[in-house]
Amino acid sequence: MPDELEARVSALETRVEEVAADAAAARHLAAARDRDLADLTIKVDAHRMAINALGVQTAERFDRLERRMDGFDQRMDGFDQRMDRLESTVDKGFAEMRAKFDQTAAGMQLIVDLLTPGPAEA
Repeated sequence: MPDELEARVSALETRVEEVAADAAAARHLAAARDRDLADLTIKVDAHRMAINALGVQTAERFDRLERRMDGFDQRMDGFDQRMDRLESTVDKGFAEMRAKFDQTAAGMQLIVDLLTPGPAEA
């Protein structure tokens, strides 16, 4: 029986050594996983910061664009007002010219009437 006990103890010691080796390998793998997770966390944080910075830059660019568009809209409003005044001035000028042409035509017709002999004179 002591031989059997010694064989069992020997087998148990062998198994304990295997388990200890497996435990060491598991600790090594767990440490590597922790390092990988830490590296991944750093990379994710860096990407998040880059994305946030791009968001801030994009928002600033849109704000600048909106300010420029507001200025452009104001300039276009001023241009529209100037065009309205010009159109009004041109319309008024054409109306004055039309009145002058009508006066000239009436004057010419009067001259023609004066130069044309009437029925009694003919």
